[in-house]
Amino acid sequence: MLNTQLPVIGFAAFSGTGKTTLLKQVIPLLRAQGLRPGLIKHAHHQVEFDKPGKDSYELRKAGAGQVLLASSNRWALMAEESETSEPELPVLLARMDLSVLDLVLVEGFRHLSFPKIELHRPSLGKPLLYEQDDSIIAIASDEPISHPCELPRLDLNDPPAIADFISHYCASLSS
Repeated sequence: MLNTQLPVIGFAAFSGTGKTTLLKQVIPLLRAQGLRPGLIKHAHHQVEFDKPGKDSYELRKAGAGQVLLASSNRWALMAEESETSEPELPVLLARMDLSVLDLVLVEGFRHLSFPKIELHRPSLGKPLLYEQDDSIIAIASDEPISHPCELPRLDLNDPPAIADFISHYCASLSS
């Protein structure tokens, strides 16, 4: 399990299940409930956050190991890693300013042991993950699941219900 003072809740699913689509709907609902969520998203491919020709891109490519780009309403820290290993979730959590957050949502890292909501679409023909992962705390599906399961079941097409589940789960950890 992760050692953090904030709730960390992952969204575990196979590619194409709709993790990002759901998170884009759930995050504003959590904010409307007064929660301040942060997000860590794992990418399985090389990503470029900056554009060639922009000063920050050119300075990073010139050899700056870290570039912090700041404006009046946003900042981003870009760091070059010499290792090509996969990022580690505890290291990424340590890099976040947890003092301004109430919880951290995680997209990806499904093979790690930390509380996760499984997203499942039977039409994709993929197996359920909860049977191999005892850190899954609920299953959100767009169809009924025939497997016997004691976990809470959520409607994948009902983001307000999923946001309420997350909110209640976070509240249960602080009581």
